Amino acid sequence: MRGSSLLALVRAPGTETYALVESGDDASAASDGGPSSRVPADGAAAGDPPGAGRLRFTGDAGALLPVLEELARSAPATRLVWWDRADLAPLAARGARLRRGWDLQEVHRLLVGGWSARLDQVWASAVGLPHDGLPPVPTGDLFDLAPTADEGLVRADGYLEPQLLTGELPRPDQLSAWGALALHVCRHQAALLGERGPQAVATAYSESGAAVLVTELEQLGLGVDRPTLEGLITRFAGERPRSEAEAVRLRRQRDAEVLRHVPGRQGTDLRNPAQVLELLRGVGVLVDDTRSGRLEAHRHTHPVVGPLLEWRKAERIATTYGWAWLDRHVGADDRLRGSWTVCDGGAGRMTAGAGLHSLPAALRPGIAAPEGRVLLRADLGQVEPRVLAVVSRDPAFAEASRADDLYADVAGQLGVDRPTAKIAVLAAMYGQTSGPAGAALARMERTYPTAMRFLQTAARRGEQGQPVQTYGGRVVRVAHPTNGEQARATGRFTRNAVVQGAAAELFKAWALTVRAALADHGSGAGRIVLMLHDELLIELPERDAEGALDLVEQTLAAAGRRWSGGAPVRFVVDARLVHRWSEAKD
Repeated sequence: MRGSSLLALVRAPGTETYALVESGDDASAASDGGPSSRVPADGAAAGDPPGAGRLRFTGDAGALLPVLEELARSAPATRLVWWDRADLAPLAARGARLRRGWDLQEVHRLLVGGWSARLDQVWASAVGLPHDGLPPVPTGDLFDLAPTADEGLVRADGYLEPQLLTGELPRPDQLSAWGALALHVCRHQAALLGERGPQAVATAYSESGAAVLVTELEQLGLGVDRPTLEGLITRFAGERPRSEAEAVRLRRQRDAEVLRHVPGRQGTDLRNPAQVLELLRGVGVLVDDTRSGRLEAHRHTHPVVGPLLEWRKAERIATTYGWAWLDRHVGADDRLRGSWTVCDGGAGRMTAGAGLHSLPAALRPGIAAPEGRVLLRADLGQVEPRVLAVVSRDPAFAEASRADDLYADVAGQLGVDRPTAKIAVLAAMYGQTSGPAGAALARMERTYPTAMRFLQTAARRGEQGQPVQTYGGRVVRVAHPTNGEQARATGRFTRNAVVQGAAAELFKAWALTVRAALADHGSGAGRIVLMLHDELLIELPERDAEGALDLVEQTLAAAGRRWSGGAPVRFVVDARLVHRWSEAKD
């Protein structure tokens, strides 16, 4: 982080009292890459905690906004450091557009692996204190321990005061000290990541930027066409029930549309897989399970199969995306909002609540741009194989990525058809060794030996219960397998995690590059409104549509070049302008 100054952005719990704090140590205030950022090699705590920092600002969120805007103009290299992205929400609600940041919790997850990132754990890991010595978190009962420090936030034994986890601390008069501790942790985290290489520090920047972006997504939401969405819910789930009794009647009505095809079996509970399997076998549909993919091949075997598949679509909408979902998650402003996480605690993919990541295709016509605006859907093509070419450093596989259709190029190299080549590539990344992939995988090992060795090494580590590390430096931990079946399953997970995790890192870097470019495009009013694994949905004014398709392609080229370190791998994106999300797919 050399060349950028640090400011802690902290807030007193339960208030809108914010502070901007710089280090009280002149040497470390000037830059966050000096000697004070080093952590002892033996992992011991790095000296005494810092004293109070210097306050640059204190006040409420409204007063902070112009200060942040001026800071962005006069000192654009400044990086804000925060403990918890919840502190960003009041600022995002007022339209703040934060640029450079360092999220201590997200960086902790990157460093340590997993999901848990309590503030006391973040502190202990950064300064080298063992987690088994963490003080108990207060529960509000008579046995809680009293604070050990009269006015400080760090105990005599070096751990944080546990009242920091309950919202009792810090008080407004302690914000300068709380900010100084944030800067202290940031410098130690940066040093630890630096030992993994510059790519790990860059990932910390992206993870922190993603924390800002998902906070904005929670505030902005996704535009819906309410009449269309209500019509679709009515089509699948029935009219809005006025009582619980009416809801039961509608449910029985949906069930009857299936059960009328199997006289004498009207008592079957369609929500019980065992009973459904028994019903199907009883009418000659011989399947091992009731998964929709399995049943699709039997649609013409018996008249009940088609209605059963349609019932499942309707039931999912009725129970998960029905009227209660609409009332809970779509506001009076016709925006669909859900909670977001920056990483899933595993390989690092983002997750979203309110069904945003699993919205049924049947409801997508109800996702629409408001009047005067359009949606830009940008979908990365074959991203995981292309990422594999980067992280494995396989020159032959990198050459295949130069093609618009990587699978077609691989097919030519393997001497197989495209569907077989696609199965082979996916099987290599997901650990499938039998079935149609078997013979093609042997050819993959001869044609792309470096990529295959990379995947096999990751799989072996998982089989042995050892963690793996993504291209961007994220630790992915696994439990130690207790038998052969568990070992193979864990190996399949780690084999894929090193690719999926790296793809998530590229995607976040690209999304942040798009976010920055949108601020300078046209009126600057374009916003990312959804991130779906490898797909961005952007909402922008119609007058800004011209040039927007070029923007996503150019930002992908720039982000891919930076993320890969200039590797000779090509990333591709399918981008199109639409008014409804459903129009984006061919």
